[in-house]
Amino acid sequence: MEIIVKRDYEEISKCAAEHIAALIKKKPNCVIGFATGGTPIGTYRELIRMHKEGLDFSNVITFNLDEYLGLGLDLSKPYSQDQSYHRFMYEELFNHINIKKENVHIPDGLTKNPEEFCKSYEDAIKEAGGIDLQILGIGGDGHWAFNEPGSSLESRTRIEELNEQTLNDNYEAFYKKAGFTRDDMPHYAITMGVGTILETKSILMLAYGSKKAEIVAKALRGPVTNQITASAIQLYKGKATVILDEDAASMLDETQSSESVS
Repeated sequence: MEIIVKRDYEEISKCAAEHIAALIKKKPNCVIGFATGGTPIGTYRELIRMHKEGLDFSNVITFNLDEYLGLGLDLSKPYSQDQSYHRFMYEELFNHINIKKENVHIPDGLTKNPEEFCKSYEDAIKEAGGIDLQILGIGGDGHWAFNEPGSSLESRTRIEELNEQTLNDNYEAFYKKAGFTRDDMPHYAITMGVGTILETKSILMLAYGSKKAEIVAKALRGPVTNQITASAIQLYKGKATVILDEDAASMLDETQSSESVS
């Protein structure tokens, strides 16, 4: 595992975008797993800037980590009326780059048969040759995607009930700002499983801010436990790169955080 400590969020975003761009240039038809939430927005803006300067996404294939059950893409609605991760990805990235819509895969929160969809999503990842690079954040309770505490570390794409902390975090970050009540929030989601994530060829995990410092230290250095699903990164057999700002890295001691500091 390589841990890179940057000064601030802007530097994290630039570093992460450079990492992704290097893969695209090396393998134009690479398969990238994208994440949503506030953490990767800066990275996506950097990728948009790079695209304007010539970075080509035309052969890139994507798979998103998750989507709320009951939500899906409706381009007729402004984002403030549609909190789906479909809309997030199109507004924050896909509408601004030359990616082909047929190459974009996001869990279908409006599916009539969620269990069958989850199976087909796993099959689609395999048919694409697997994910070359999976982008990840880390939740306040240490979850990856919507793999809540207690999720099996061998879990596959499935329906997951969201716990109180996830609902609170997402309400404050997105729903409250858009004028929704707590009752308007979906309480279930489709998520890639921890086992699915561990089968990817490389991982890029991002975190920033002092609020993430304790959980980052637990995930990277504490015991591996399904109560902190991001701790599964310690079991990962591929190349894992973790990019943190100084605040998020503040509870890693000097030895622990010295792999790569810039």
